[in-house]
Amino acid sequence: MGVYLVSVGAEEWFGDEEDGWGEVASALDAELRRRGLPPYENVPVETGFAPGSGQSFEEKLAPSMTGFLALCQTHLSREESEILCGWTVLVPFALDEEIWLPIESDDHDSMVAGAPQVLTLAEKLAAAIDLPAEIPATCDNLDLSTWFGHQAEELATTRTGPWTKTSFHLASLR
Repeated sequence: MGVYLVSVGAEEWFGDEEDGWGEVASALDAELRRRGLPPYENVPVETGFAPGSGQSFEEKLAPSMTGFLALCQTHLSREESEILCGWTVLVPFALDEEIWLPIESDDHDSMVAGAPQVLTLAEKLAAAIDLPAEIPATCDNLDLSTWFGHQAEELATTRTGPWTKTSFHLASLR
């Protein structure tokens, strides 16, 4: 288990190809309409990766999640932990509550969560474990993974604490 975050542009989001998100997009829009909300149609066009553009994003890391889950259970409520750790699709707008879609992802339904709510939970946990200010606040493709693969190890020798075992998962959501 790990974290893999990637941006999805409009063509892929609405696409029905094998790797497209069309089934999820349709199911999400149907649920939003059922709740009296507008559909999620304002998906930016994928412009390809250009350093500093913020248009394309990818971060990935697949370490054990055991320490991270333990910190969540220590510093967050059960519900907060489930939202922070359980989403399958993160949308860039607020939701009153997570949305469960009957779209299988591995062996379970897909949970859609709003980025503002997930960010609030990530910030709460980051504060609880004293996430260092040296972590880049903004970055380009895989810069965060690279930082944690190199600079974080050096920083951890002088700045110890719980962040050293779990920090990537929080920083990637900042």
